[in-house]
Amino acid sequence: MMGKEFLTLDKISAYRLAFEFSNEVWREVVTWDYFAKDTVGKQFVKAADSISANIAEGFGRYSKKDKVRFYRISMGSLEEAEDWIRKSTVRELITEDLSSAYLNSLLQLRKEIYNLINYTNEKLKY
Repeated sequence: MMGKEFLTLDKISAYRLAFEFSNEVWREVVTWDYFAKDTVGKQFVKAADSISANIAEGFGRYSKKDKVRFYRISMGSLEEAEDWIRKSTVRELITEDLSSAYLNSLLQLRKEIYNLINYTNEKLKY
């Protein structure tokens, strides 16, 4: 007898994109000098990591309201990461090309998180 297939975190595109983005940021920031890492870098990595971490936490919550709350928190972390991208660019820690690539990733990710929020609100009963 075939069982019902359950949705897993790794099947959620918003999570996969956020996870990959955070690892791209990590790979970049670890190359910076100590001062840049200690000031901008740590905050940038924490904001980037927080996007996927909050999607994961929301996914693990039971109620629709709880899930959506964490997905919205991930959106706040996305906005913070965007600010760190801009600061990193102005302070010449990353190139304009890398900045554009990061901002494009976040643009796509923003759409995916909105889709996740809408899907959760529409499809879950509680």
